[in-house]
Amino acid sequence: MNARPATSDSPALPVAAAGAVVDATADAACCPTIQLPPEPRLDLPAPEVAAAVAAAALLADGTRAGIMAMLAEGPHCVCEMAAALGERQNNVSMHLARLREAGLVRAARHSGDARWIFYERDEERCVATVAAIAGLLR
Repeated sequence: MNARPATSDSPALPVAAAGAVVDATADAACCPTIQLPPEPRLDLPAPEVAAAVAAAALLADGTRAGIMAMLAEGPHCVCEMAAALGERQNNVSMHLARLREAGLVRAARHSGDARWIFYERDEERCVATVAAIAGLLR
């Protein structure tokens, strides 16, 4: 059976092989026609996404994202970032350690007073991270 009998309330609609009703006019209006492969391709290689997933997970934390946004403006010390983000300094330091392990930020001692440590972004590593994440969405 290819179509459901029309009633006075509803027009006849084509019926899919599994019995689901298909509205051909809705499909044509909302979905472009795409060329599908004739059979499932079960031998496709798995994409390499580990680096992008790790970077996205790292930056999914609001404090770490805030730190990266602040460091885009230039180097900052922990006390500046903690005050701006409304976080405790030890919490910001913990997040900075994770970002340093990932290579996204680096630390440098103040040239005049070695007690102060300033953090800055590693722009080359940030560009590579953006590229890895963008590769998932292209």
